[in-house]
Amino acid sequence: MTDQHKRLAVVAGAAGGLGRAVVDRLGEAGFEVLAVGRDGARLENAVANGTRILEADVSTEEGARQALGGDDDPVPGALVNCAGQVLVRGLHATSEAAYRACLSANLDTSFFLLKAFVARLRKAQARGAAVMVSTVAARIGIQNHEAVSAAKAAVDGLVRSAAATYSAQGLRVNAVAPGLMETPAVAGFLRGDAARQAMARQYPVGRFGNPAEVAGLIAWLLSDQAGW
Repeated sequence: MTDQHKRLAVVAGAAGGLGRAVVDRLGEAGFEVLAVGRDGARLENAVANGTRILEADVSTEEGARQALGGDDDPVPGALVNCAGQVLVRGLHATSEAAYRACLSANLDTSFFLLKAFVARLRKAQARGAAVMVSTVAARIGIQNHEAVSAAKAAVDGLVRSAAATYSAQGLRVNAVAPGLMETPAVAGFLRGDAARQAMARQYPVGRFGNPAEVAGLIAWLLSDQAGW
């Protein structure tokens, strides 16, 4: 992998709490970062000055291709998908529209981004690493998480299969599956001391996470230290 390929990272969902932390952490690690999201104005407010941004809907194949660039653009050596949606609602209260929006935000973004990334690396005969974001809810039963658990479990399956398919070609594919992190997306669950304490008690370490911790793990998975 050349330095040009190695140092360019595409981060989708960059305007969210985890996405912002990943953009910052990869910048500190020396990557040139392309921050991608559906809302250009929100992206500009979320990331540091000087960070390249791109407005694109990566839940579509065309949007994902746009995010990964064309033949005349530098080939990215890293991809992180932080795009997603937290849907906390039981089956009986989940509409078809809400279910399909959850699948689109969590599964479709991962599938189309990874497909576009693989295509770019294969054409350039380059190596790279990708990290998708899943959730602990995909592996354990948590009340009222049916739609998001199904979507993220599918992301887990996608990652395992893609890793088996492409690792011999120099493309590493991993996922992280965090529990609750303190981000704007879950602010509604953490209102008041009682709610925060109840959430913290669900974890053996006695607290929930913060995005910077997960961003550090993602940065390590993209690094040469995780090459094997």
